[in-house]
Order: sequence, then C-alpha cells, then structure tokens
Amino acid sequence: MFCVLRYALLALVVSATIGTRPGLAQSTPQPARPTYGSGELVDAGHKFFGGISRGLATIIERAVSQWGLPNGYVLGEEGGGAFVGGVRFGEGVLYTKNAGDLRVFWQGPTVGWDFGGEGSRTMILVYHLPATNAIYQRFGGVSGSAYFVGGLGMTALTANDIVLVPIRSGVGLRLGANVGYLKFTPRATWNPF
Repeated sequence: MFCVLRYALLALVVSATIGTRPGLAQSTPQPARPTYGSGELVDAGHKFFGGISRGLATIIERAVSQWGLPNGYVLGEEGGGAFVGGVRFGEGVLYTKNAGDLRVFWQGPTVGWDFGGEGSRTMILVYHLPATNAIYQRFGGVSGSAYFVGGLGMTALTANDIVLVPIRSGVGLRLGANVGYLKFTPRATWNPF
C-alpha cells in the first residue's frame, strides 16, 4: 500500500510541474494557425471510434476548455503492456488544416505502478504545432490506465511548447499509473527509446 501511495504522489508532483513554464517574452506576434473546432473533433472521433464513443464529446470539451482549440490531430491505433516497466507502440495519420496529412509512428517506455496489456484506438489532439515535422520528438508526461475490457481515457504530454492530448479507447486488462514519454518517428521502429 505504501508503494502505491508513493507512486501516486510522484505522479501528482510530476504532472504539476510539467504544466508550469515561465512566460516567454515575444518580440513579434506569431501568425495564427488554423484550428479545429470542437464539433469537427467530435465528428472525426465518432467516425473513428464508432459505437464506443459515448463519452468522447465530454473528453474533447474538457481538453478544449483546458488547452484551447488544437491545430492538428492524429487518428491511429496502439498497443502496449507493462509489468512495472512497460512499452507502447502506435501508428496513425497526423491531420492538419493547412499543412496536409502525415503518417506517423510512436513508441515509448514507461515506469511506474502499471500492470497488464491493452490495444486501443487513439485520437491525439495536437496543440501549438509550428510545422508537421515538429511532431518528430519525445513528449513526456504522466499517464494513468484503467482498462477492464473497454474504456475511454485522456492524458497530456508536452515538449517545446507543443501539447499532445491522447484520447484512448482501449480493450484489454491494464491498471496503474506511470511516468514515460512517447517518441514520434517517420518510420516504424521496435526501439522504444
């Protein structure tokens, strides 16, 4: 029980520090990037997730209220498993309004109190992406999983002012909380690091 509380406290501390960054002074205004509205995201999610998307609108509204409107999103599939340490692998397509579509792959390790395995359809909301190739980097964060046969959940990952919000609809048996990152690449790889 003490280990569970320790990991939960670590997850809270890390998640609180990831979202805080000092304000940056900008000498020139940045051009506005075309964004997706909540309705467009919900429609894309309903088409992608199908019948298991009852709570999708609520999750998207929560993400939009916290981070605003995204300027891209990824639709894809992923799988992963863990026994204290774990891995996650996925592939999909990044959609943007003004820069075209881009095939992406992601993988990453996790460490924490996390056990089981799952497969999921994933919609990743992308915020503040300056160019499509800026997706090719590591995004760190804290994740929690609670899949018992099926479920829908949201997490947040950040790197260089870009925020990714994966929304997963999973099937499997996985429970826990972990710290890790996702690394996006232009080609599939088995190396999660």
